[in-house]
Amino acid sequence: MTPPPTRTYEQVAVGERLPDLAIPLTRTLIVATALAGRDYQDVHHDPELARQRGSKDIFMNILTSNGLVDRYVTGWAGPAATVTAIRIRLGAPNYPGDTMTLSGEVRARHDDGRVDIAVTGANSLGNHVTGTVTVRLPKEAAPR
Repeated sequence: MTPPPTRTYEQVAVGERLPDLAIPLTRTLIVATALAGRDYQDVHHDPELARQRGSKDIFMNILTSNGLVDRYVTGWAGPAATVTAIRIRLGAPNYPGDTMTLSGEVRARHDDGRVDIAVTGANSLGNHVTGTVTVRLPKEAAPR
């Protein structure tokens, strides 16, 4: 599969909406990504212990949410984009059997090629993750 071309700074406008990305929240995704990130908290892999701790089921950890936000923005920006900051907050838990839909909008452009993108990941309970991702995009080459 050929990666999408990298967007350039000049191609991006404030107010531009990123295409939505729906992510099915499978039990395997939640458990595997927690364990891959060495997050062995039982609330991310043991349904019974998660319920004993007051949750209705296991739920996604913050490292996975952060990684999915990164994937969403870099999938839109392209392989030559550089993420310079991710600032997120968690809200409603991501439980197995639901879907999180990521959406975003370009909020600011900076003269040095950085672009701020507001991102929201919502599931059936509300917003799971909200925040801002800053990426540096290449500028178009000056004509010769």
